[in-house]
Amino acid sequence: MALHEIPLERRTLHGHFSRDLEPILVVDPGDSIAFSCLMAGWRDAAGEPYAERRPEGVELDAGHALVGPVEVRGARAGQTLEVRIDEIRVGSWGVTHAGGWHTPLNERLGLVEGETEVVDWELDGDAGIGRDGAGRQVALRPFLGVIGMPPAEPGVHSTAPPRPCGGNIDCKELVAGTSLYLPIAVDGALLSAGDGHAAQGDGEVSQLAIEAPLDRALLTLSVRDDLPLTAPVAWTPGAWLTFGFDPDLDEAAAIAIEGMLDLMEREHGLGRREALALASAVVDLRVTQLVNGARGIHAVLPHEAIRFPTIP
Repeated sequence: MALHEIPLERRTLHGHFSRDLEPILVVDPGDSIAFSCLMAGWRDAAGEPYAERRPEGVELDAGHALVGPVEVRGARAGQTLEVRIDEIRVGSWGVTHAGGWHTPLNERLGLVEGETEVVDWELDGDAGIGRDGAGRQVALRPFLGVIGMPPAEPGVHSTAPPRPCGGNIDCKELVAGTSLYLPIAVDGALLSAGDGHAAQGDGEVSQLAIEAPLDRALLTLSVRDDLPLTAPVAWTPGAWLTFGFDPDLDEAAAIAIEGMLDLMEREHGLGRREALALASAVVDLRVTQLVNGARGIHAVLPHEAIRFPTIP
């Protein structure tokens, strides 16, 4: 198994998803990739705008600054890509915005008019602390907001909404030590990642987390034939997660629940109705995010939530 270090340069950056993007690298299943990345808004480690970004409005760089795509040799549409998240380290600064633009929540709260509030953060990755300009502190729990692959349809696709094949999932549970499982939509997988978040609450209610450049991310990529999926699933040290994305929050919840029932049948040998009854007792539904067009729900099943009888 090899480790591939990806340089941060114009060739390795893009701001859209497309099956037509040429891969920057071809790796074997089981290989790892390591990279740094700009802040999602195309600012570098010093906070300066990235000079080589295509002019604003050009859809190829309109979205999050992402590194990729990386082709996984032999991966085929219909298989599942396992992304093991080995390390995430954000840079020394971050930013959060609030109010000032049209979102349903801002309109409800009366925060559309007026200037956007900008909160700058000083980040101490070693101590795991972020400090704002007033000296207030929050605990850091860094993760990648975007991990995903292009959909099967040709053309240019926005990085904003999450999709069954991943993308802008924005789940705060996807920290180092977790694994994300994504259905592959195109041959080669063509994985891209970026959008460093230093900390985020469920919902991401202001539209942004603490957005930060990435000093280093380390991901290990494997291909699974034994895990057919139609939506993302994640394993964390504490729980299984299943995801649902849809413009309608109820539909997103239904997709997440369906995924969780599939998982409970597969992992625990339960019937569908048994799984639903147990899920009602031990599975939590959480709002992943409300701000990416396709809203997100993740269902959470703690590993120790169900104790099965011992077979004599």
